[in-house]
Amino acid sequence: MPPAPEPQTEQREGTDIPELPEPRSNTVIAKDLVVTGKLSGEGVVQIEGVVEGEINLKGYVIVTSTGRVQGPVEADVIRIAGQVEGNLVSHDHVQLERTGTVNGDVTTVSFVIENGGRLNGRTTMVPEQASVPHVESLEPSEPAEDLEDGV
Repeated sequence: MPPAPEPQTEQREGTDIPELPEPRSNTVIAKDLVVTGKLSGEGVVQIEGVVEGEINLKGYVIVTSTGRVQGPVEADVIRIAGQVEGNLVSHDHVQLERTGTVNGDVTTVSFVIENGGRLNGRTTMVPEQASVPHVESLEPSEPAEDLEDGV
C-alpha cells in the first residue's frame, strides 16, 4: 500500500507545474479600436479595426472586411478582406479576398487573389526556402577562387 501514495504525489507535482504549450496567441483588434505603433510577436492577429504602423508576426495576420492597416506587414500567412496600405512579405502565402485591397508590393511564396480583390503594386514570387539557395551560393565561391588562382 505505501507505493500507491507515491504515484499520486508525482501526479500532483505534474499538475502543479503544467507543461507550457507552444507560445501562440490569438489577438483581436476590435472594430472601433485604432492601434498605433509596431506589432510584433508570434500567433494570430485578427484586425477588425485600424492599425497604423508596422506588423511583424510569426504566424497569421487576418485583416477582416472592416479592418485597415497603414504600414508594412510581414507574417507567415496574410489574409486580407479589408484594406492594406503598405508592402506585404509572407513566408508562406497571401490570400486577397474579393473585398480586399492592397496598395503596395507583395513578396510571397504563394498568392491567391479572389475575383474582385484589388492589388495596386508589384508581386514578387520567391522560392519556398529562399535562404537555402543563398547558403549554397556561398559554398561554390571557394572552389571558384581556387580555379582563378590556378589560372
